[in-house]
Amino acid sequence: MKKLLNDPADVVVEALAGMAAAHPDQLRVDLDHKLVLRADAPVSGKVALVSGGGSGHEPLHGGFVGRGMLSAACAGEVFTSPVPDQILAATTAVDGGAGVLHVVKNYTGDVMNFEMAAELAGESGIQVEAVVTDDDVAVQDSLYTAGRRGVGVTVLLEKIVGAAAEEGQDLASCAALARRVNEQGRSMGIALTSCTVPAAGKPTFELADDEMEIGIGIHGEPGRSTEKLAPARDIAARLVEPVVSDLSLERGEQVIAFVNGMGGTPLLELYLMYGEVQRLLDDAGIEVARSLVGNYITSLEMAGCSVTLLRADEEMTRLWDAPVDTPGLRWGG
Repeated sequence: MKKLLNDPADVVVEALAGMAAAHPDQLRVDLDHKLVLRADAPVSGKVALVSGGGSGHEPLHGGFVGRGMLSAACAGEVFTSPVPDQILAATTAVDGGAGVLHVVKNYTGDVMNFEMAAELAGESGIQVEAVVTDDDVAVQDSLYTAGRRGVGVTVLLEKIVGAAAEEGQDLASCAALARRVNEQGRSMGIALTSCTVPAAGKPTFELADDEMEIGIGIHGEPGRSTEKLAPARDIAARLVEPVVSDLSLERGEQVIAFVNGMGGTPLLELYLMYGEVQRLLDDAGIEVARSLVGNYITSLEMAGCSVTLLRADEEMTRLWDAPVDTPGLRWGG
């Protein structure tokens, strides 16, 4: 294992300390609870968004804390869910009196721990709503989930609903919008190599040099099949076609198209893949209203990518365009 580490046991805390040092005007970090918080939280009268999960998927979630996206993120150990006490501390810290929306990826530990934290917050008088993302079409159940995994649509949801909260929409409206985004978004991913979890010190799984895993999750968990490596245009089709089919997208509809790197694939190849995705959508008569390409929900240094398509309506597109200022995503005034 070659990694930039001191002690593998300290990787999360030391990374959070570095993040706080790099973004002092945007973020506060609670190292005791392993939380990333908006520097100005709580914002009075504004719905707060809290998310989190295992570390190793950066910039998700801590990199999306800031104006226009999340109010706080809970950092679990690498590929391990945050615990209820962490989530409760984050919820309490950012509640500005308008309630808190929990954004939870559908992994069994995350769902269970966020539910427990929401109950505890409710006992303290904090109003909490939760939405669980489950957009991965690769498999119905997985090693870590009952039902589909929550993956790329989580990024799009946090941007869109974060903008809705920023403009003053109430908790019920934010929760309804979040569920609509999740229902209208689907994803599919591929791995070319494994990653190495620092505490394990060896690759999580094995792939031969001429093999790829179709339909992986963000931890490298198995997908639909292990196959011989193919040209990018063929891989793009293997990712786009099941997503388009599952969403029942039709000619003339608009989407937000998201090509996400898993951490070990250069932008050169991600943009090449986006070109193939756009070509397939053009051929199908599906218009790309907005696009996003880069490393946003990663799996340490795993090579590969995922494709997420979100059926976009007018409100989603408007909120997508709204200003955002976080370490991981920034545009607008």
